[in-house]
Formats: sequence, structure tokens, C-alpha cells
Amino acid sequence: MKGSSKPAWIRAKLPTNIKFKEVYRLISDQGLHTVCTEAFCPNRTECWESGTATFLLMGAYCTRACKFCDVDTKNPHQVLDHEEPTKVADAVTRLQLKFAVLTSVTRDDLPDGGAAHLAKCIKAIKQKTPSTMVEILIPDFKGSMSSLKTIISAEPDVIGHNIETTEILTPRVRDPRAKYQQSLFVLKTLKELNPEIFTKSSIMLGFGETDQQIISSLEDLKEASVDIVTLGQYLQPSRKALPVKEFIEPEKFLYWEKIAQEMGFSAVVSGPLVRSSYQAGIQFIKAKAKLENNRKINFTSSKNTMNTI
Repeated sequence: MKGSSKPAWIRAKLPTNIKFKEVYRLISDQGLHTVCTEAFCPNRTECWESGTATFLLMGAYCTRACKFCDVDTKNPHQVLDHEEPTKVADAVTRLQLKFAVLTSVTRDDLPDGGAAHLAKCIKAIKQKTPSTMVEILIPDFKGSMSSLKTIISAEPDVIGHNIETTEILTPRVRDPRAKYQQSLFVLKTLKELNPEIFTKSSIMLGFGETDQQIISSLEDLKEASVDIVTLGQYLQPSRKALPVKEFIEPEKFLYWEKIAQEMGFSAVVSGPLVRSSYQAGIQFIKAKAKLENNRKINFTSSKNTMNTI
């Protein structure tokens, strides 16, 4: 569907219960940031009413200026809230989260891109509530192997890094420093460093991409051994951001979900309001179940082969 007016299927839910206010108050009291508010996520009400939130780490300023994003661009001059790991861990405990989702701005002003700080946040949660699973969405760290190893060492359960769009559209949609091939390198390297950690990426639709470009991007993600993929509709967050070129109908999102599933991804979520952190816990459970099932099949197959020798 062409045009700038939002179709009927793009409707954000309005807050209706007390839990929403509790999450809002907790985040405000702790001085924390969430991608739910900074990026105007359409699923904020649904997530907050279920007692979950995606924490935005390392401040509210990003050193990059992607054309799809409304997070403020600024050089924070290496300033970090060193109490943030404790604050986030406390918030996760108070919300009684079984699955915590973390994301961050890009901090090119820091020597390691903020990898050590993010690792501290993951470890703080794991230490305070060992049963809580942690997913973190990371920047590309300029492709730094050292920074990626730092994140891996903190042992999150899922590491996400979004390619955001197709390779052809990347220069128009993302900051010039955000390279498509570099993002693929990050995803591939994470899996090579620790095959046991689940990896994840996301694609936004509505920038004018073709079907073949989407298929190529999914193939690239599969080649990089990505486990979980999400596809959602790009929504223009402000007038300064790129306009929506096309609203993709829900039926087409179901089509892409089927295509990605047939490619063999462990978990796929595709829909107009889907974002990379949407139903993250459910995605992880599905991916883990599929991996365990595949291991059982491979073990049975190997056992049968040995019996015939």
C-alpha cells in the first residue's frame, strides 16, 4: 500500500491497566532509558502491561544518525552512568523478569564502543537473578573482535544485531558508518566465537525494497548462522526521519514469515508492528526448542548409523 497515511492495521494500543503505570514509574524513578519510549515503539503498551520493557543502555544520545531513527544524535564525550548496571539489575528484579531485553545506543566515542559497560550490565543481572535470561541488542562496535569477545564473555542468552534493511538500501537508510557487510560480519563472528549463544537480527520493511532484495537479505542472515529473525513495518518516528514509502499488508508479512521458516531459521516473527524485541522470550523458547529437537534427531540418526556398521 503506497502513501503516507497509516492504514487500519497500524494501530498502537492505548494503556488500560495499573501495570503500565508501575513500569513507567519504576523506569522514571531509576533514571533509566527504554527503547520503548526513545524509539516510540508501537508495542510499548502491550509490553509494559505484561511487566516487560527493553532497557536502552549507555544514555539517550547516539553518536550515529540513521535516517530511520529518532534517538538524538550527540557526542556524549565518553560520559557513562557507572551505576547503570546496578540500576538495571534492580529494575529487572523488581519487575520479576524471567527474560530481560537490553539494547543500547551506538557509542563511537568510547574506545571499545561501550562493550565493557554492556557486559557489566549483563553480569549484574545474572548475578542478582541467576534464573533470568538476558537478550542484548548490540551496535556493530566498528567490527571490533575484542569488543565482540567482551560481550560473549558476559554470557547473554541471545545476542542481536540488526541489519535493518537490504544491502542496496543500507546507504540511504542507515548512518554511513553502519555497513551492511560489517553487520553480517558481526553476526557471523558472534556465532563462531560461541555457537551455543543464539543470534538474532531484524529487517524493517517499507523503504521501497523489492521481494528479491528481502530474500537476498534473509539468505545472507542464514549464511551468517542467525537463529532468530524478525520483520516489521517501518514507521516514520518524526518529520526529520525518512518517510514511509510503502505500508506492507499483514498478509505479505505472513508470506515472509513462511519464507523465513522454510529457510530454516529457528524462530521467526513477522508483522506490521513487530520490532526486534517483540515477544523476545517466546522467540528464544522457540529457537531453543528447535535446536534441542534437531540435536535429538541428529543423535538418533548417528546412533542408527552406528548400529548398521
